[in-house]
Amino acid sequence: MEPARLLQLSATEIHELIRTGNTTVEEYALTLIQRCDQRQPEVHAWVHYNKEGIITQARALDALPTNKRGPLHGVAVGIKDIFLTKGMQYMPTRYGSAIHENDDNAPADSAAVAILRAAGALILGKTATTEFAATGVGTSCTNPHNPRHSPGGSSSGSAAAVADFQVPISMGSQTGGSIIRPGAYNGIYAFKPTWGLISTEGMGRFSTTCDTIGFFANTVHDLYLLAKVFRLDFDTVPNPHPFQIKQARIAFVTTHVWDHAGPGTHAAWQKARSLLSATGAVLEDVDLPEPFARCCDWQKVVIAGEGRTAFLSIENSVDNNWTEYVDSVNKLHPTLANFVDNPNPPTRKELVQAYDSISELRQRWDRVACQYDAIITPSVTDEAPEGLGSTGSSSPLFEFVNLKT
Repeated sequence: MEPARLLQLSATEIHELIRTGNTTVEEYALTLIQRCDQRQPEVHAWVHYNKEGIITQARALDALPTNKRGPLHGVAVGIKDIFLTKGMQYMPTRYGSAIHENDDNAPADSAAVAILRAAGALILGKTATTEFAATGVGTSCTNPHNPRHSPGGSSSGSAAAVADFQVPISMGSQTGGSIIRPGAYNGIYAFKPTWGLISTEGMGRFSTTCDTIGFFANTVHDLYLLAKVFRLDFDTVPNPHPFQIKQARIAFVTTHVWDHAGPGTHAAWQKARSLLSATGAVLEDVDLPEPFARCCDWQKVVIAGEGRTAFLSIENSVDNNWTEYVDSVNKLHPTLANFVDNPNPPTRKELVQAYDSISELRQRWDRVACQYDAIITPSVTDEAPEGLGSTGSSSPLFEFVNLKT
């Protein structure tokens, strides 16, 4: 098969091609390496990928007996550089931070990477992330549709690599909008499962309450494949009536940030309404009650409290040596150092109140969501912004309260 065609195939199609013997994992890997080499100087999606290691991994997968091949056998996956990775290739985990610039391979995979590897995935490399996946400050990674524009963040490289056909699927994480936003900016599908359904063991943590693992792909079928691999459908009740757009009840929820929506979001919003109306869907505009407008305030409290805990670990990593601690903090972006140095961190009472309020929102949301077949809400306030200094703005509501997907 022509390399250009091979790159365009989805993960589902690649898996079938390998399964039927129409290509090998090694042939596929060589095609991807050529694409990455060609595009890396402009897109900068990868922070670590080792060609020899990729080929070694591919040959090992080709050598596996058919009865030992998993549901992702031979499918290439990009891994955000906050997940621990071991393996046959040089693949350190450095969290996008100078503090870890000399770190080597981890002794074990993070839980999510271990699941991908057990399913037969070809771990292509580590993708660019903002520092500790915790800042809105951009990296050198660019938007493949226009290198002058941001790819979003913090899962910048994971989204850009998929959008640029350097890899069919990739793994990212989200604390605020770090999956949804880059998915929108790069024009691909982004899936943030319900919080807690995928283990964050071995992932660089920012907020225990908000950190969620998710995925990027160019097709919904690939996201469904990943959902099955991670057993996210464990409590799905079979529907005797398959979903159909005609007569489906679809809610349009602008949220309290609609005033900040730009022309790109407005245009996409109206186009979606027109397309759905033309197919016979029943559309309803839904205004959420006032407490939903306060979720951003509660999220800030949670992030301030849990971010402080996360970055205090820097002190522990240098054996409480204050001089070394200060040196490490100086390598952090000021927005991250402020989590530790914040003179007015949230009190325990404020944290508990925020946790309880967010929990109540989930229950209120369930009462709204159960009335509809689907709900549409903005993922970002506008198109990808020009410049790489910032990762842009999301539509900060559903990702913050980690509502059910």
